Amino acid sequence: MPTVAGTLTNAASRTPDREALVFGDRRWTYRELDREVSGAAATLQRHGVGRGDRVALVSANSDRFVVAFYAALRAGAIVVPVNPALAVPELEHVLADAECRLALADAAAAAKLDGLTDGRGTTVAVLRLDRADGPDALVGDEPGAFREVEVAEDDDALIIYTSGTTGKAKGVLLDHHRVIWVGVNAIAVAKLTDGARLLHVAPLYHAAQLGIMLISGTMLGATHVVLAAFEPGRVLETLERERISSFFGVPTMFELLLRHPELARRDLSAWRTGMFGAAPMPAATVARLLDALPHVEVMQLCGQTEAGPGGIYSSFDDVRERPDASGRTPLPNTEARVVGEDGREVGDGEVGELLLRGETIMKGYWRNPEQTAEAIRDRWLHTGDLVRRDVGGFMTIVDRAKDLIITGGRNVYSVEVENAVAAHPAVLECAVVGRPHEVYGESIVAVVVARPGERVDRDDLRASCAELIADYKLPHDVVLVDALPRNGSGKVLKRVLRERVAVPV
Repeated sequence: MPTVAGTLTNAASRTPDREALVFGDRRWTYRELDREVSGAAATLQRHGVGRGDRVALVSANSDRFVVAFYAALRAGAIVVPVNPALAVPELEHVLADAECRLALADAAAAAKLDGLTDGRGTTVAVLRLDRADGPDALVGDEPGAFREVEVAEDDDALIIYTSGTTGKAKGVLLDHHRVIWVGVNAIAVAKLTDGARLLHVAPLYHAAQLGIMLISGTMLGATHVVLAAFEPGRVLETLERERISSFFGVPTMFELLLRHPELARRDLSAWRTGMFGAAPMPAATVARLLDALPHVEVMQLCGQTEAGPGGIYSSFDDVRERPDASGRTPLPNTEARVVGEDGREVGDGEVGELLLRGETIMKGYWRNPEQTAEAIRDRWLHTGDLVRRDVGGFMTIVDRAKDLIITGGRNVYSVEVENAVAAHPAVLECAVVGRPHEVYGESIVAVVVARPGERVDRDDLRASCAELIADYKLPHDVVLVDALPRNGSGKVLKRVLRERVAVPV
């Protein structure tokens, strides 16, 4: 089986003159992209990057992100994709935990990375993706300067950080074998074909967009059309102009496209498959989507980064039959079980934990054997998602054992936000829960008990939290209470809090 960087080499050999990458007014053929990647890999080698070194990729979507991603892998490195919106303490934790020797960053991220260390006391070097020349730019050396690196399919390829219940992000470790199988699964489920034209709007640093769209598309020699950020009018214009055939987005993106007045006026006849995931989509929104785009096969993907990403999905027919379900069928090369506390499969209508097993399940959490042993038992990944299995095999997530909040398709763990809120001097104690939101899925609500004689202001609290966590994790609302509801053992009853604040906005 080829390596991830090898899929680009293969595509360039098969279809050298096919358009590979589009970003703004820049267009690359596969021959040009392959040469640029080899040149950038040579630059990384000149900076000392070798097999097994961790290289952070901290950038918004761009053509240079794609070049940097494949260049680092071609040099034998392990790529650590990082959300550039993270706050400095969060970035510092990721770079130190992964012991990154180098970071590849756009302008906005580079300013936050200045002076951060690799966990061993060495300052992380930064190469800029937004500069065409200079000593700190990832400019391509002559492709011939690249020295081939022997990389095997069981070599580590990616460390993707995902937040845990402790509030500290954990690195999900994937080798080339697992990443390639994510691409194979995506091709089969999303019906991607040779010559497909894929639109990348969801962030490429996210496991879903990276594995399900970029890597699978390159395997096929597809054309990657990249937008820096989501803006519904721009997305609709690009879908039409670039004759996009497949698009993956979070439910919020589809909701905003449905609301845009240009939707009905655009020629979207080339659009064949639309995939949504990363958060539940309300059944009413699914129904509107099917009515507005009857020629598009809409599919739902439901999974976890720890699974590759992977998990379960609903086909086009499944989505039409049960738009409220989270999925029906395990992805190819994947097994799924729903079990009770006794480890036995639950019956129809019962709730249990979703377990996954297959080719794409992570090797483990990076240098965290204790958490790995807790998550993977007898080769089964324990997702922590509580789902109800219904007649016909449909599965619906009913709760999240780890108190995950999904807002705008982005995962926010309540403990992370609670740690930031609790750092405010006027806060005595707090709990963070999600509130239903018709556009973003959930909004973040901080339920706060103030210290005696103190006052907690929403804007002041958000400003304080912004120094510790990314802006998309900031509380949207603050609810002041005299005391938090607790059970007999003192545990906060978040179910009660969710019921109290569940006022749709």
